[in-house]
Amino acid sequence: MMGWYGGGAGPLQWLGMGVFWLVVLALIVLLVVRLLPGTGAPTRTVGRSALEILERRLASGEIDQRTWQTRRAALLAAGPDKV
Repeated sequence: MMGWYGGGAGPLQWLGMGVFWLVVLALIVLLVVRLLPGTGAPTRTVGRSALEILERRLASGEIDQRTWQTRRAALLAAGPDKV
């Protein structure tokens, strides 16, 4: 009756099972890292500074030179924390 159970799993079967579980574990870790707030890769800041927006509006023709100068002076007078 020796070998009645087929001799167990071979080396390739053990290797395949180990790789499978490593992939499953890696996917779980990746999912958890992606779902937690404040983790993962750093993201760009969403907002732009007021001066950048003003420059883009001038470049696209939404505002004229005089309006740009007036608003730029007002922003600069407000201080660096407002710009």
